[in-house]
Amino acid sequence: MALRHPAGRLTLPTLYLPEDLKARLEQVARREGRSEADLVREALNDLVERRTPPRPRGAIFDSGDPDWAATADQNLTGFGET
Repeated sequence: MALRHPAGRLTLPTLYLPEDLKARLEQVARREGRSEADLVREALNDLVERRTPPRPRGAIFDSGDPDWAATADQNLTGFGET
């Protein structure tokens, strides 16, 4: 089943929760004036964000020389030596 939501289309998964967890979820929802579904979405989003590896990033610097990589060994001669 798909529902409309400001964030886009939603699907309706089935979750089996231990009774104590369900009771605590109800308490938090009531205390915060939010739906249980909203809290579950937030928790799952946080979990997925923490477990998603960071995206590769681009180069650390720009030498300004488009052929620098081809001559890297030559350019780095003596680098790190004292």
